[in-house]
Amino acid sequence: MADQLAIHGGRPVREKPFPTWPVFGEPEEQALTRTLRSGKWGKLDGSEVAAFERDFARYQGSEHGIAVVNGTVSLQIALMAAGIQGGDEVIVPPYTFLATATAVITANATPVFADIELDTLNLDPKAVEALITPRTRAIIPVHFAGLPADMDAIMAIAQRHNLIVIEDAAHAHGAEYKGRRAGSIGHMGSFSFQSSKNLTAGEGGFITTNDPELAERCRSIHNCGRRPGHAWYEHFVISGNYRLSEIQGALLNAQLQRLEEQARRRDENGRYLTEHLGQIPGIKPQRIAPSVPGTRSTCSAFAWMPSNSGPRNRRS
Repeated sequence: MADQLAIHGGRPVREKPFPTWPVFGEPEEQALTRTLRSGKWGKLDGSEVAAFERDFARYQGSEHGIAVVNGTVSLQIALMAAGIQGGDEVIVPPYTFLATATAVITANATPVFADIELDTLNLDPKAVEALITPRTRAIIPVHFAGLPADMDAIMAIAQRHNLIVIEDAAHAHGAEYKGRRAGSIGHMGSFSFQSSKNLTAGEGGFITTNDPELAERCRSIHNCGRRPGHAWYEHFVISGNYRLSEIQGALLNAQLQRLEEQARRRDENGRYLTEHLGQIPGIKPQRIAPSVPGTRSTCSAFAWMPSNSGPRNRRS
């Protein structure tokens, strides 16, 4: 029986249940109970979301952080804050969740798809530059499966052409590129806290930036167009209510305490899987080997492509 697969009656390699997701325990229960009993469930009433905005922005290496209802909205708000409008073009990868492109459409602009690198599954900087036109206003690189894109090359392109860079870091909580955290390298970063993400409250999103003016615009847009110090019913831009609740903020504050250890373990496990799966003919794992010092992948998913994939047609 020992030489048989478990599916054919052999002994299973693993007899204990696999870990479940999300991971939670007493800290989460205490945080939720504390917030529930406080009666302050809205962001404008309590302190949980404000504390999380400060701490998560700091964790990602950014000066400012704005918590919002989901990752899709965080992209939309970032585009609006950047002044993207009708007639503008925004370069995005074709290999990503649809929100990377649909957020551009919601901002009344046009998504333009640039090819990806076969080994990283991230935006190919050469393909990006080949697609820039007089209408191009922004680039949204996706740190696919938690592996940071080539941000040096992308930021150099953006500087040459005066473009805004919004990092789609929905997979990349705690990821690092040459010693800098995802979301702190471009002009803005976008995160998701949806239930499958590395840091989760079931739903939620986040915008990071080191630019105080962009931060002010994002805060106004996510709060019905209001501005600090002005009347409650004084609205300066057309937007909506995209505020995160205190219940979610409390949960995220507890989850954030687990994130660094989880990120370290994800990177370690991802490198192990890459090394061993890459030895199997027909499998080409996403390249996460330490070829770039100071880079950490948070491996939110294990990504691979067939190793016999031939050359692809590129627009140039």
